[in-house]
Amino acid sequence: MSDARNLREIRAIIARHKLGDMIFLVTGLLVLMIAVLTFIALFSHMLIDGLPRLSWDFFTSFPSRRPGSAGILSAWVGTTLVMIVTAAAAVPLGIGAGIYLEEYAPKNILTEIIEINVTNLAGVPSIIYGLLALSLFVHQLGFGQSILSAGLALALLILPIVIVATREAIRAIPVTIREGAYALGATKWQTVSDHLLPYSAAGILTGIIIGLARAIGETAPIITIGALTFIAFLPPSPFKEEFPYISFEWLMAPFTVMPIQMFNWVSRPEEAFQVNAAAAGLVLVVMTLTMNALAIYLRYRMRKNLKW
Repeated sequence: MSDARNLREIRAIIARHKLGDMIFLVTGLLVLMIAVLTFIALFSHMLIDGLPRLSWDFFTSFPSRRPGSAGILSAWVGTTLVMIVTAAAAVPLGIGAGIYLEEYAPKNILTEIIEINVTNLAGVPSIIYGLLALSLFVHQLGFGQSILSAGLALALLILPIVIVATREAIRAIPVTIREGAYALGATKWQTVSDHLLPYSAAGILTGIIIGLARAIGETAPIITIGALTFIAFLPPSPFKEEFPYISFEWLMAPFTVMPIQMFNWVSRPEEAFQVNAAAAGLVLVVMTLTMNALAIYLRYRMRKNLKW
């Protein structure tokens, strides 16, 4: 009798757990469907309104007070240059910090405080980074309301993401890889550069692209440091005809970006400007989805080639 009663209790516990799993599964599917359907509805509305407006002239024309001749040339050029500065500042610093915290930093209370703060910084509202950039880069360092200030502000924004992604990617490598390298006489840096970084490159690259995909759509930090809402000229070219053929004058140039241009058009009452905003939003969404798709593809290809 005791064995039969224990068996019934075990079966009841298993049944309750299965019911809980089923409830969690159904709830998760409903939440996912709501999120996906909401995105599809918004994207479809944007596609219907903005797709007819897309043309070569739309990409090669400056903003205008006449909605029919307005374009996003200065906006997408500014976005591209700002993202170049963001990547150049955040990627080396983030990867280096992640490697140090995971492989070199001593395990003490100071390191734990740094790790906790790095993790918490990923959830800080973006406007805080904009205020920090306004005080530090615009006023204290004298960079002004320039592409350099905007790129550094967004670099601060995604830096915790890159650091966390780097640490998690390195942490996922089996400990036997390290032990094998040390057993063959490799130094710490040889182990990191020849084994850990190549094997964790897929995860690190994914974190970098996801961070850049977030930065490309940020508005609050850019507005805070003083991005222009209407600009009808391009920054100086990064290239020049005479030696050394590279110019950095564009770093200190005024700028605008795609989210700011969309904000400018949405704030106008004319319906034609709303169509322009939908077209610019469609371009921005496609750019973001392309970056995320690239991250998924590169992660798949690089992980497929791992031999451990």
